[in-house]
Amino acid sequence: MKRIVVDPINRIEGHLRVEIKVNEATGKVEDALSSGTAWRGIELVLKGRDPRDAWLFAQRICGVCTTVHALACLRAVEDALGIQIPKNANYMRNIIAASQMIHDHIVHFYHLHALDWVSPVAALKADPAATAALQNTVLEKYSLKFEGPIAFDTNAYAKDFPKATTAYFREIQNKIKNIVESGQLGIFAAQYWDHPDYSILPPEAHLMAVAHYLNMLDRQRDLVTSHLVFGGKNPHPHYIVGGMPCSISMNDMNASVNTERLALVGTSVDLAIDLVNSFYIPDVLVIGDLFIKAGHVDGGGLAGKRVLSFGDFPEERYSGISNGDYFNNLLVRSNGVVENFGEGVDRAAFYPLEGKDLSDPAVLAEGVEHAWYNYPEASKDLHPWSGITSPQYTGPKEGTKTAWKYLDEAGKYSWIKTPKWNGKMVEVGPLAKYIIVYTKVKKGFLQQPTWAEKFMVDQIEAVSKLLNMPPEKWMPTTVGRTAVRGLDAQLNAYINKYFLDKLINNIKAGDTTVANTNTWDQANWPKEARGVGLHEAPRGGLSHWVTIKNGKIDNYQAIVPSTWNACPRDTNAGYGAYESSMIETKVKIAEKPLEILRVVHSFDPCLACATHLYDGQGKELSVVRTDPYL
Repeated sequence: MKRIVVDPINRIEGHLRVEIKVNEATGKVEDALSSGTAWRGIELVLKGRDPRDAWLFAQRICGVCTTVHALACLRAVEDALGIQIPKNANYMRNIIAASQMIHDHIVHFYHLHALDWVSPVAALKADPAATAALQNTVLEKYSLKFEGPIAFDTNAYAKDFPKATTAYFREIQNKIKNIVESGQLGIFAAQYWDHPDYSILPPEAHLMAVAHYLNMLDRQRDLVTSHLVFGGKNPHPHYIVGGMPCSISMNDMNASVNTERLALVGTSVDLAIDLVNSFYIPDVLVIGDLFIKAGHVDGGGLAGKRVLSFGDFPEERYSGISNGDYFNNLLVRSNGVVENFGEGVDRAAFYPLEGKDLSDPAVLAEGVEHAWYNYPEASKDLHPWSGITSPQYTGPKEGTKTAWKYLDEAGKYSWIKTPKWNGKMVEVGPLAKYIIVYTKVKKGFLQQPTWAEKFMVDQIEAVSKLLNMPPEKWMPTTVGRTAVRGLDAQLNAYINKYFLDKLINNIKAGDTTVANTNTWDQANWPKEARGVGLHEAPRGGLSHWVTIKNGKIDNYQAIVPSTWNACPRDTNAGYGAYESSMIETKVKIAEKPLEILRVVHSFDPCLACATHLYDGQGKELSVVRTDPYL
């Protein structure tokens, strides 16, 4: 048995350490732990602050998913104070959220995850002419021909389309060759390029994918134009409790939102559709198909056993979240839990997640058995409205508190708490959302699916036909988790179009209201209030929980997707999603655990969301260099 440490996991946001015990004879991972290695203190930063400012601070939980924590925070405060936002604000927020989803998925696949599947070194062996031919074949076989619900298309033609010429790929190959021969791999450094898994793809696929990697570096910034127009900037666009801060005028060319700027948003929306349909979907499906054919159907972990989602994209205004009205108004009604999907949809069990469940500590709670926090009753989990952020760092099993060798799997070993649904571990994320919607539709829980839900089912069935494999076999795997992110990007590209159309039509009808300020004055607030904000973020179900007393935040807790997935184990509930997925993944070379990087990256880890370090005096505590070349 060999114990392997990967610290830090590179190409993620934040600080993550994993340790595995590998049986070198079989390649089986016998045990695994995942550790968030920095403390998130944002809850303490928010305590005592004005709830109207909370979104501005909460948004800084992460620097990659920029807007998602602001949206969840706004929804929590508005839920607590009973604020309904105007139609325009709801449409704008949905457009910002969908744009973020597409941007996040594209950046994740190409720039954070692709190098687990694709090698620039292997691309040097490719024939540029054969690569051009492969590009055309991939577009023919692996494109999913779906359309959204909007009848008109403002895009005259597909302006961004993969190049398929010998000269183009030869030029890309020459650039890669210069980088490799220089000995300074730069963005391609720190990877196991001699790992045998890189031989699964032909050299031409490596060259094609690296070219697209570079394409997306250039184009991704134009996907978030809606953040600039409606929120003033990216990252971290601006909001206001009660709506949006941007004025609308179709006559004033200095207005935040006018005909010219709506046209800019429209161009960005069309670009997203082009990039997803012509690059992302074909690339992720051809890679997935080749890996599935090579027998890579592991890494499912909790995905086939238990998944959770909150649902999202309210079509119109709703009266609140904790009262359940939010769930009655969603375009994607994935709210709920599905168990045993891996046994087939017929044997899968669905459990709804409704308003009454949000306040029930038996349904949603967090524990700290293996987390570096202290609860008054160590063995008792707490509902997030009663959550406590009290650090209790105990150090590693071997080594010192500042120089770890091995963490203590029998004791505390992570700065991430352990959230549970009905006392059980769950996986969250796009894969969870798709599993739940597919199960609900197939088992008759959604008698009249929305266009988006039908779109999701059609996507799953198209991929199942392409792979010649039922959904329960390919979805709960590392490949499936990665592929479904591409499907989710395609869905959100058309959701973007859908809500932009609703926004334009509402403005045409004469409505230019963007904010409800009727309860802005604290004199109109109750002395005590509490609320929850839900959002289906790029990495999965996100919830922010706030209690307000005498106009100030009395307690604030955030259960983020990476808290659900990266959490440490629990004596009664078992392993979390990261840990169980690593245990279900075989490793060919213990010292070069590429398979572990691939399965962990498939979750799109965002540990800045799960962990934060904060010093009240503003002192620099330490600087951690995660790049060995710095």
